[in-house]
Amino acid sequence: MTERVDAAPMCFACGKDNPVGLKINFSFDGKYCTAEFTGGENHVGWQDTIHGGIVYSALDDVTANVIYLQGRKAHTAKCEIRYRQPLYVGETIKLIGWIEKEKGRLIILKGEARRKADDVLVADCEASFMVFN
Repeated sequence: MTERVDAAPMCFACGKDNPVGLKINFSFDGKYCTAEFTGGENHVGWQDTIHGGIVYSALDDVTANVIYLQGRKAHTAKCEIRYRQPLYVGETIKLIGWIEKEKGRLIILKGEARRKADDVLVADCEASFMVFN
C-alpha cells in the first residue's frame, strides 16, 4: 500500500507542515485511494455544520491522490460535487476515490465521502484531471 506523498508539505488538504491544513493521510491500494477526516470547530460553515468547501477540498484531494500516489502529476480541470447530507463537527467521513476512465491526458475520477458511523453518503463528486510531465 502506498502512503501519502511528502512532495507537497504545505498542501491544504494533506500537507503535514501546513499549520491550518486538514492533514488528511491518504493511502492507495492500486485501485482506490482512501482516507478518513474528522471536521472540527475551525471547519464550520453554519453553526455546527462543516463548511462545504472543506468537504470539497477533501474530495478533490482524494481523487487527486489516486493519480499522485501512482507517481503521476496532474491538475484538477473540473470537479462537480453533490452534497447529500450535512456533516457535523466531530463526525468522521471515509473518503474514497477511483479512476473511471482515461483518454490521452484526461483522467475522469469519482469520489465519495461517507459518514463513518453509518456509511451514509455525505457527498460525491466527478472530477477531471489533466496529466502533465
